[in-house]
Amino acid sequence: MPSFSWRVWPALVHLLFPCAVIAEDPSLLNSWHDVWFFRFLVNMLGYATIIVPGYFLISYFKRSNYLDRGSGLCYPLIKTCVFGGEDKSSLLDDVPVSSRNEPDSGSTVKQALKLMFCAAGLQASYLTWGVLQERVMTRSYGAVAPDHDGEKFKDSQFLVFMNRILALTVSGLWCMLFKQPRHGAPMYMYSFASLSNILSSWCQYEALKFISFPTQVLAKASKVIPVMLMGKLISRKSYEYWEYFTAVLISVGVSMFLLSSTTSKHPSTVTTFSGVVILIGYIVFDSFTSNWQDNLFKYKMSSVQMMFGVNLFSCLFTVGSLLEQGAFFESLAFMTRHSEFAFHAVLLSVCSACGQLFIFYTISQFGAAIFTIIMTLRQAFAILLSCFLYGHSVTIVGGFGVAVVFVALFLRVYARSRMKSSRQPSLPQKV
Repeated sequence: MPSFSWRVWPALVHLLFPCAVIAEDPSLLNSWHDVWFFRFLVNMLGYATIIVPGYFLISYFKRSNYLDRGSGLCYPLIKTCVFGGEDKSSLLDDVPVSSRNEPDSGSTVKQALKLMFCAAGLQASYLTWGVLQERVMTRSYGAVAPDHDGEKFKDSQFLVFMNRILALTVSGLWCMLFKQPRHGAPMYMYSFASLSNILSSWCQYEALKFISFPTQVLAKASKVIPVMLMGKLISRKSYEYWEYFTAVLISVGVSMFLLSSTTSKHPSTVTTFSGVVILIGYIVFDSFTSNWQDNLFKYKMSSVQMMFGVNLFSCLFTVGSLLEQGAFFESLAFMTRHSEFAFHAVLLSVCSACGQLFIFYTISQFGAAIFTIIMTLRQAFAILLSCFLYGHSVTIVGGFGVAVVFVALFLRVYARSRMKSSRQPSLPQKV
């Protein structure tokens, strides 16, 4: 039987998955590494080798009533991973998630300062992270001569692993050095947020190869609505009509400002169908992640414990998949060949770890929707800062977009304060 020639690969891939290669020259597709859809499938197969056995083990322990009859050296570990450390009666199941995120009426200033602290930390961490992300995924390394283009780093999953391993180390050391609340959530529940977080990060890295800058702006600026819809699905949250209205205004205002101010300065690649599909995946996975984490805070845990649990499974998933594909040592070899890339990857991981600390703290204090609004406004703040520092002009459309955003934020704060005052019981009058 004649052996399969890899020269047939580009034509076969183009025939079976035309959308996956619409942005690439088929003559350059020499292996499955050049097709994002196959990389996604292989990554999912790698995760499945951990998820599927874990699912059957958890099902077995729950069916066999292991919590009552179990014993031995493995009992504490299995109890923590499958059943958790506290009884369900001690959880805050009867308290709505929204009420846990509402600040006390007597500490408005304190809550405002806390929100400003979270916003500043998120801005600083992820503005730096965004610049490094674009540098790593879109530029070449090792271009020492005009006739030598260098080589690009292609494995987005390895960057996800680098980010998560440092975050795991930081959160683990923090939990060891400082006293934490008694942990009650079953460890396996972190795997849901971990998997969706890995996939959203992977989609965000991959999307840079297939989309134009305006498309990326529109996708990130419109995340508030998907996050709210996912909150209704996961946490059974109920949002008022004014919350949807202000979320739409914020998305529209940020989009107007960013598109009018930055399109000419970011001549990125053309938007393709593959890029749109990857962006949709990013929005869905990212919306699920923040809402699932918000739901997990029903258990009495700190934000650092949440960070440790999510990153523990993230490292497990990514390193298992990388080793199975043989990409782990290839990426390490790339790091040894290009010291500049190694520096960028480590700095990217530091920004990601710091950002995660602020993410989990913000979600635990204010909820997923407020966190998403902060991250949406981050892009507008970046452009405003650039305008002040370098004297760039803001167009009329961009100025109108900024005005729309501030009006939406004012309406949101006003409506929330009116609702809080209407819920407070009136004091009995003295006779």
